[in-house]
Amino acid sequence: MNDRREELAAGLDAVRARLAAAARAAGRDPGTLTLVAVTKFFPASDVRLLAGLGVRDAGENRDQEASAKAAELADLPDLHWHFIGQVQTNKVRSVVRYAGSVHSVDRVRLADALGRAAAGAGRELGCFVQVDLAEALGLPADSGRGGAAGEEVLRVADAVAGADALRLRGLMAVAPLGVEPAAAFDALARTAQRVREHHPGALELSAGMSGDLEQAVAAGATHLRVGSAILGSRPPAR
Repeated sequence: MNDRREELAAGLDAVRARLAAAARAAGRDPGTLTLVAVTKFFPASDVRLLAGLGVRDAGENRDQEASAKAAELADLPDLHWHFIGQVQTNKVRSVVRYAGSVHSVDRVRLADALGRAAAGAGRELGCFVQVDLAEALGLPADSGRGGAAGEEVLRVADAVAGADALRLRGLMAVAPLGVEPAAAFDALARTAQRVREHHPGALELSAGMSGDLEQAVAAGATHLRVGSAILGSRPPAR
């Protein structure tokens, strides 16, 4: 266990140093960045070790795995769970029981379902609208990484903002394969500016992973979803 703690500490220190350097290069305050440690496929024991190292934000993308970890780690009240994978509408009641934020709201129907479930659970849920950047980058529609595109982005944002139990935090995207991350994240920032004309409080951007966090910070990302650079190679999916 001590060896694993040392491995995680080394990865975490390296990522924090990268974030701090990227923030300074962009003229930003490193303290405004939220590091979300993506712990999918890793055991709850790793999440507990990370919490002991000061991590307060953990990201998961499968409800069955996330709900089990959240239950096992219920004694860590400061841990904020971010659901970053695609959400099926039949899973929303489970997701809102433990997640404080959902980064992958990509359709009005899902926003409506999350709003009803969060209200029923007596919780407020932070939501990021996931953007498919293919259209903004002039790519074929099937080359994106999921999310809403074009005017649908604003319709989903409107649905989130109109739900009493949801809080529109901003936008999320994954850089399309084969595209320079800087260009992808600049497109996300432009989309965010358009959304903010209607929703001025949607100031946050969830973007950047282990390989492109510097470009994401330069484009204004506030939430960086980092897995392998902290936890190492992903174990086989169970």
